[in-house]
Amino acid sequence: MRRGFLYLVAIMDWHTRMVLSWRISNTPEADFCVEALNEALHRFGPPDIMNSDQGSQFTSFAWTDRLRRSGVRISMDGKGRSLDNIFIERLWRK
Repeated sequence: MRRGFLYLVAIMDWHTRMVLSWRISNTPEADFCVEALNEALHRFGPPDIMNSDQGSQFTSFAWTDRLRRSGVRISMDGKGRSLDNIFIERLWRK
């Protein structure tokens, strides 16, 4: 890709560090995140708690409504936390 950004969402089990589902998009819309969430919920069932950062995708109505309808408690990290994505970023370290 010459210009622009790609956006990655990965739904991960924090206990096992297993990636349950993932998606890449060239737009920062919430739709691709909800698709990944739907796949993870379908394949593995709902977790007790879903933790995320406070990005616009995870504060959107589509994301939060899907979690609430599944009976999942929502947890969000504080703004500007430098270690929010450390588990996902370590997947690509060399």
